[in-house]
Amino acid sequence: MFELGLICPQDHVETISDALDALDALSVSVEDADAWTASEQALFGEPGMPPPAQGWQRSRVLALFPTRAAAEEASVLLSAQDFFTDCRISGVEQVPEQDWVRLTQSQFAPVDITPDFWIVPTWHEVPAQARRVIRLDPGLAFGTGTHPTTRMCLRWIARHHDGLGSVLDYGCGSGILAIGAALHGASQVDAVDIDEAAITSTRENAQANAVTLRAGMPDIASGPYQTVLANILATPLKVLAPLLCAQVAAGGVLVLAGILERQADELREAYRPYVNLDVSDQEDGWILMTARR
Repeated sequence: MFELGLICPQDHVETISDALDALDALSVSVEDADAWTASEQALFGEPGMPPPAQGWQRSRVLALFPTRAAAEEASVLLSAQDFFTDCRISGVEQVPEQDWVRLTQSQFAPVDITPDFWIVPTWHEVPAQARRVIRLDPGLAFGTGTHPTTRMCLRWIARHHDGLGSVLDYGCGSGILAIGAALHGASQVDAVDIDEAAITSTRENAQANAVTLRAGMPDIASGPYQTVLANILATPLKVLAPLLCAQVAAGGVLVLAGILERQADELREAYRPYVNLDVSDQEDGWILMTARR
């Protein structure tokens, strides 16, 4: 396998990618040519916020070809085109053979939430000290236990297992929080999401972990619940304030994550008509906010 590399300005990337596809590239990928430098440009956005830029100012376009001859021929043909102006070839390199499945799996090790509560991919042995375990592999839905927001929610669940009662996981993703709540003795667990793939993932992961829960679209929520969990992002959390608070029973607890430290005051203000939010945990610039109804 051989990789043809090109450096292109943002407005040329789509045309170059289409041309590489027409030249029978096995795959085409695009990344920030200035990654890991002072000029690196983030493109991530949040729902309800202005959309991020469509591409980087300078992109590295990487195309795979089965032979060196095919990659070099593609570079010659591209260089001769009018649309190649302001682009350049960075080279052709051989890509070593890899066991891609094993390489991907190696990036996901067991995650300790507490000393005796772990998230363990199915290809790993369960650590000897683990007493509660969620078996979970990376999938289409968010939530593998590696992100700080997920870990903080699971830590909260583990520390408050005696009083979880009925639980709503709003925006369940992989179902990891719902499964964690079920493993820690919740009397009832409902997991909801607007993404059908997330609902399917939650059901499959629940079955794999031998826990009982109900997963579906948000209209299955039938509160009030003693515990309402929502690990989403700050902007949708603000919009959802009246809906989420209405699902919390008197004396129940609201647990919110997906919030950056600098967004704490925004969330407090959005929820002030209903509950008083406090920061309960923090990790790597993210915070967990909770309130009792």
